[in-house]
Amino acid sequence: MIFEKADTNDIAALVALRKKYLLEDYGEIPSDKLTLILDTLPAYFTGHLNKDLFAFVCRDIDHIVGCCFLYISEKPANPTFINGKTGTVLNVYISPEYRKRGIAEELMKILLSEAKNLKLDFVELKSTDPGYKLYKSLGFEDVLSRYHPMKYVIDGRNQS
Repeated sequence: MIFEKADTNDIAALVALRKKYLLEDYGEIPSDKLTLILDTLPAYFTGHLNKDLFAFVCRDIDHIVGCCFLYISEKPANPTFINGKTGTVLNVYISPEYRKRGIAEELMKILLSEAKNLKLDFVELKSTDPGYKLYKSLGFEDVLSRYHPMKYVIDGRNQS
C-alpha cells in the first residue's frame, strides 16, 4: 500500500471515490442531483486541489482504494483561531473490501501531519458512529459550544 497526497492526475479517481462516499452516506440520490454533482467535481478539483483542498490517498498497486480530504479555510483571527486558518476533514472513504486494515487511520495521520505543517489552528470534522472511536484515538475531542449550528438554505436548494 502506498499512502500519499493526490495530484491532478488523480482527479478521475477522486470523483469516483466522492461518488461512492456520497451514495453510501446519503443513500439514494436523485439522478439529476447526482449528475449535477459529478459534472462539477472535475473542475472543482482542478481549481482547488493542493491549494485549499488536499486529498490524501491510499493506492493498492494500480488503483486508489481510500481517501480523505482536508479543506482549508481562512477567517479573521479570534482567540479560538489565532492564525485564522482552520481545517475541515471531508470524505473519509475506504473501499469496502479494504476496510478494517488501518487505512483510514494512516490517511488521517498523514492529513493531521499536513495540518501541522500548514500551521492550522485546529482541524474539525463530523463523525459517523463507526468513525467516532478512530477519531477519538487520534486526539479529536467532542465539541461543546454555547452556539447552535444553523444554516440558511438558498432558494430551497440542498434540502435533505
